[in-house]
Amino acid sequence: MKQGNCGPVNVETPNPNFFIVGGPKCGTTALYTYLSSHPDIFMCTIKEPQFFADDIFGHQRRIRTLPEYLSCFSGARSQSRLGEASTAYLGSRTAAREIRAFSPNSRIIIMLRNPIDVMYAEHSERIFGNMEHVLDFEAALLSHEPRRWRAGPFRNQEIIRLPYRELSHFPQQVRRYFDVFVRENVHVVLYDEFKTDTRKVYKDVLRFLEVDNSHDPRDYLPVNANRRARSVRAQQFLRYPPKHLQGFGRKVLPRALRTAIVSRLHRVNTVYECRPPMDHALRRRLQKEYEPDVAELGHLLGCDLAFWCKT
Repeated sequence: MKQGNCGPVNVETPNPNFFIVGGPKCGTTALYTYLSSHPDIFMCTIKEPQFFADDIFGHQRRIRTLPEYLSCFSGARSQSRLGEASTAYLGSRTAAREIRAFSPNSRIIIMLRNPIDVMYAEHSERIFGNMEHVLDFEAALLSHEPRRWRAGPFRNQEIIRLPYRELSHFPQQVRRYFDVFVRENVHVVLYDEFKTDTRKVYKDVLRFLEVDNSHDPRDYLPVNANRRARSVRAQQFLRYPPKHLQGFGRKVLPRALRTAIVSRLHRVNTVYECRPPMDHALRRRLQKEYEPDVAELGHLLGCDLAFWCKT
């Protein structure tokens, strides 16, 4: 259990007051990037801090204490909005309550996408991150248990991911936030609209956050497109270096230089390419399976999402 999660907070410590809670592969990285450029907004220095969601991460979380978490916002100055983005919060059964206990008046941003496309994109992302060894998507869907990997070159870190189907049961996930937060403090973004009219959706988000909505980022280029690692072993080493190597690096190299070296190696080892289309028969079966979920979500949001289940 993390320390000091819901206890008193130093009034001088900047505290986040809005959260992008997911879902995964729904445009959260792009929105995080765009919002980071807004002068009235300070985004957490770490994308995916995953401080909440105790049920998923427990003691394996990357940030374990409240002071450590709040230090990710210590660079904030006069910005009125401080935010973070962690996609696991949507699938978590406890994150909504944890966030509300920490900051009851927070604004919540939920980004949603066709659940079938979410699962397919997440499968590719896990392969890229060496967190999925079943390369066939249909076979990978058969798992109904949380997946745990001993990651890193020396297998010294545990990575936890929800099963694909549990990841994309959006009605119950959205309802958890609707039940815990005042409805007007929860804003839902559909990936389809975000992709086709990014600027409009961005402006809507700024209005929701009550900041200057005349701002535009330098560009609205896609962020976090589909990727493949040239070398899986090299990718694993870069993402999860052993702790003793991390300690050595901190002693001999300035942080900026370490970041630049790792970023350069990541770029060299990464290939950006279009994801191959899903098998048509498999897509049709999944569309039938998800029709009830999609209809329930549409009713919950007050919009027609039936096109998600049509070819």
